[in-house]
Amino acid sequence: MPSVAIATCEQFADLDDDDRLFAEALVARGWDVAPRVWDDPAVDWGRFDRVVIRSTWTYHERPDAYRAWLEGFRAAPGRLWNPPDAVLANVHKGYLLDLEREGVPIVPTEVAKGGGAVALADVLARRGWDRAVVKPAISAGAANTWKVSDDPADHGPVCFDVARSGRLLRDATVDQDMLIQPYLPEIASGGEWSLIFLGGAYSHALTKTPAEGDFRVQSQHGGTITGAEPPAWIVEQAAKVTATVAAPLLYARVDGVERDGRFLLMELEINEPYLGLAHAPGSADRLADALVAATSP
Repeated sequence: MPSVAIATCEQFADLDDDDRLFAEALVARGWDVAPRVWDDPAVDWGRFDRVVIRSTWTYHERPDAYRAWLEGFRAAPGRLWNPPDAVLANVHKGYLLDLEREGVPIVPTEVAKGGGAVALADVLARRGWDRAVVKPAISAGAANTWKVSDDPADHGPVCFDVARSGRLLRDATVDQDMLIQPYLPEIASGGEWSLIFLGGAYSHALTKTPAEGDFRVQSQHGGTITGAEPPAWIVEQAAKVTATVAAPLLYARVDGVERDGRFLLMELEINEPYLGLAHAPGSADRLADALVAATSP
């Protein structure tokens, strides 16, 4: 019986609902499945035939430790999914600029380097952005993310004027890189697309919309996630994004927004994306089948 560890975090040591669907599908295929917390020093990862990254949602709190954990799988090719080198390249969202250089349309992005002295007001003026979003380059769940606007009507719990945001950015970049992107009203009006690929093939899609008055689409911030079917041209564009990764992928999530007839990439998630399996009947089976196929001789 092949064995697999589903890598998670302490909060979901017994798996979240989505991962349970995946685990059940693997058990039905004769696999021995065990959830394991990624940074638990007592775990012997070498005893598992395969390790699948799923809800390692504390990685951004200890990025160096997470990188070291990933690098530990380099000595055992084929054990970790997604492959460690692909995930290592995906942890820092600066990869967006690499994809842009390859011709992928992205949401315009500036990287404020840690230890630098980026003046937010200068970036906004140079780019012509009256509103923006600032987020860590290594982050999850919109942690430490805020909106920038001098319009009083915009101000909420995580929206600050340019002057205060500039100070926050200066403090944040003392020890980390930050991303600066324009605020896109299309996310509030039409939602953000998330297209899920399993075993290299398009599986299903979600739309994520923020709560009234917010800009964050994550459910923990009041966002709403629903299953939806995007236009064929968006699926085609998302497939081109996943094709930029040379390594085979067990799963990938392509997040983007439709703007002026274009699909702009927000993130290519191949580390620990929420896959919305509960929103797409049969998708947990497809993910399980993809793991079986990826590990077959």
